[in-house]
Amino acid sequence: MKRLFTAVFFLISYPISATADIAVIVNKDNPIESISQRQLIDMYMGKYVAFPNGDMAVTYDYEKSHPLRGPFFLALTGRNESQINAYWSRIKFSGKVSPPQSFSSPSTILENIRKTPNAIGYVPADFVTGDVKVIYQIDD
Repeated sequence: MKRLFTAVFFLISYPISATADIAVIVNKDNPIESISQRQLIDMYMGKYVAFPNGDMAVTYDYEKSHPLRGPFFLALTGRNESQINAYWSRIKFSGKVSPPQSFSSPSTILENIRKTPNAIGYVPADFVTGDVKVIYQIDD
């Protein structure tokens, strides 16, 4: 039992460096094959919450304390995590848009994307399985 707890703890606290490859993923049955950086920024910043084909998207993110969140937004938008948090605080106050649904771990995001055909999220590239499709990659 102690070993199981240790293994689960290690997976949950998986360290992510700023140079780790990050895969943006969707359900394997989603018809989208790729997405541009601009489209991805618009989706993650709440400006446009649909895939390029017009299908509405359910955007998944990590909780504010997760170590992958900062490197993802910095690589994608050029903004650090504090700037992203401030942006969402202003936007939420307006009541026009809600931030992406947040999760605590890559395995939770993978599980939810497998269950949700129109979901999009990001995980460390080495977490990608055959149950999802990579549509954008941030390389180190």
